[in-house]
Amino acid sequence: MDENLLPLSALQHYAYCPRQFALIHTEQLWADNFFTAEGNVLHARVDSGLPEQRGHVRSERAVEVSSALHGIKGKMDLLEIETMPDGVKRYFPVEYKRGKPKLADWDRIQLCAQALCIEDMHGVSVTEGAIWYWEVRRREPVAIDSVLRQVTLGVIADARALLRSQKTPPPTTEKSLCKACSLRDLCMPDSFRSDKSERYVSSMLSGQS
Repeated sequence: MDENLLPLSALQHYAYCPRQFALIHTEQLWADNFFTAEGNVLHARVDSGLPEQRGHVRSERAVEVSSALHGIKGKMDLLEIETMPDGVKRYFPVEYKRGKPKLADWDRIQLCAQALCIEDMHGVSVTEGAIWYWEVRRREPVAIDSVLRQVTLGVIADARALLRSQKTPPPTTEKSLCKACSLRDLCMPDSFRSDKSERYVSSMLSGQS
């Protein structure tokens, strides 16, 4: 796949916090914490599973997908392919997350991007998928509707624009997001917010003099 394609995981990073996205994908910084380590274990377990066939449904794990149309690529945790009586195949993406269902669209955006890849690769329409959350041990159904598609396409465009700018934006104003972020010590959001030069730095980032 083209290395210029934006990773699917990067979309979740951007939706969660543009600064986190820039630290990871522009400045090439990374750090693990308990949450990321637990997530790594979960994904390793899921991705190691072998393909299986149950009735008319085939389950494939660690599926590489990409979309030249949308400029994205990545690896899906699980893709269920159901062969209907008329021979038509129904594609159903499933993403695994360590936490619990969220009100925000961070996880749903990543799942929708997977659906966009499937559609581009197979010439089909994907109307639904699911996210399996470790903390609650169940799937949450996700409708791949026009609203989620527009949000996802907006994130793809905004993330690509920020990557091209090679700039790192200031910390999010949602301080609660920083608590679980593995990059907190590298980001230093509290220091940045209290720094008297914040306004000057912000103006530099926005291209003002």
